[in-house]
Amino acid sequence: MTMKRTTRRHTATTRRRFLATTAAFSAFSIVPRHVLAGSGKQTPSDKLNLGCVGVGGMQGAGDVRNVSRENIYALCDVDANHLEKTAANYPDAKRYRDFREMLEKEHKNLDAITVTIPDHMHATVSLWAMERGIAVHCQKPLTQSVWEARLLTKAAEKYNVVTQMGNQGYSSEATRVACEIIWSGDLGDITEVHSMSGGGFSRGVTEWPPVEEVPKTLDWDLWTGRAAEHTYSSKIHPIHWRGFLEYGTQMIGDWGIHMLGPANWALQLGNPTSVECTAVEGVNPVTYPSYACKVEFPERPNKYVPSGKMPPLTLYWYEGSAVKHFAPPDGLTREDVKPFNEIFIGTKGHLGTGGRGESYRLIPESKMQDFEKPPQVLKRSPGHFQDWIQACKGGEAACSNFSIAGPYTEWMLLGAISWRFPNEKLLWDGKNLRFTNNEKANEFVKPRFRKGWELNDISV
Repeated sequence: MTMKRTTRRHTATTRRRFLATTAAFSAFSIVPRHVLAGSGKQTPSDKLNLGCVGVGGMQGAGDVRNVSRENIYALCDVDANHLEKTAANYPDAKRYRDFREMLEKEHKNLDAITVTIPDHMHATVSLWAMERGIAVHCQKPLTQSVWEARLLTKAAEKYNVVTQMGNQGYSSEATRVACEIIWSGDLGDITEVHSMSGGGFSRGVTEWPPVEEVPKTLDWDLWTGRAAEHTYSSKIHPIHWRGFLEYGTQMIGDWGIHMLGPANWALQLGNPTSVECTAVEGVNPVTYPSYACKVEFPERPNKYVPSGKMPPLTLYWYEGSAVKHFAPPDGLTREDVKPFNEIFIGTKGHLGTGGRGESYRLIPESKMQDFEKPPQVLKRSPGHFQDWIQACKGGEAACSNFSIAGPYTEWMLLGAISWRFPNEKLLWDGKNLRFTNNEKANEFVKPRFRKGWELNDISV
């Protein structure tokens, strides 16, 4: 389907703007239902109209369920099998195969959308929605490329829409307590963070899989979207695409962006000064290898600590078989760190977090015997999706809105570039979104777009 891409911004009060403003007003005044009766407008208590893009595969159906207390107005999936299976639970929802058609036809009726599709299309779908004034919840990682992450950050500001990235651990109480422990100063200065994931997708696939017939229920061209044209394989759709260079980000984007949430928040991480791959194995032209890298951050401001700043930090990431290169820091044993996938090294003590930042412990475990939580600093979350929904209805900005998620995704994805240049310190100029000492590395900052799928930069 060829469809002209249009940008629609309405000066008139839209349904979603009315919901947000009246919800904000209702925080101070009770608005009786009869006041709005007959006006054609909905009361603040009414539900959002949601569109869900990607309703099967790895997480799609689950994300629909996560927002199903609102009105599931439209469902969209390139795979008819996924679409019909999920639509059976929402018989009143409109059904679409092409997100462009859904957004063109329904943009006046939709308040928000969820985006739960392969990484390489996150930015495209999210941008189409934001241009039309529609709020967005986009699964992690926010984008597949550094350039696209910056683009969505600017788009959210330009179009003034509510946003949230799907790194659920950001809403967990444990992540917030971990922040408060670090800000209390009990661990001293945090100078190192180590994080790792030994998993992976499509490990061992080193050439494009053999050609298979495209299932009649799947629009493979639309699934391909902005990526280069390749033949279909069941080794790609619906699950294993995350390991392919064309479509995913492998473990740093799958679990790294979950696990390093406490570090990003507690340490107020922004633009690093460099990234360096310290080990890599299994390099091939099709899928991501296993690798380890380190990212260096300069001193940076932090309003939550007495000094108002954080010291320089070195953050280490290990994925796939490269986790073998992790060695416990001095004073800790492998048994001490075994329960954790993120480890903070301070000048006075150590802290570990697990899952998606959903658990925390001082290290070694003996340090927990007399532990008392520090004073609460951060507001506790009602839940990651509910946080976003409340923001859509006029509440505070969601905790991982794109002004936070965009810069976070940028520095994370530098690791997904670094393995191509092993043992070379790549100097990063975050302001200008480029490496200053390697032009070849700059070729991987922005993706190559298939004709007809180009995204243009925007100014704010």
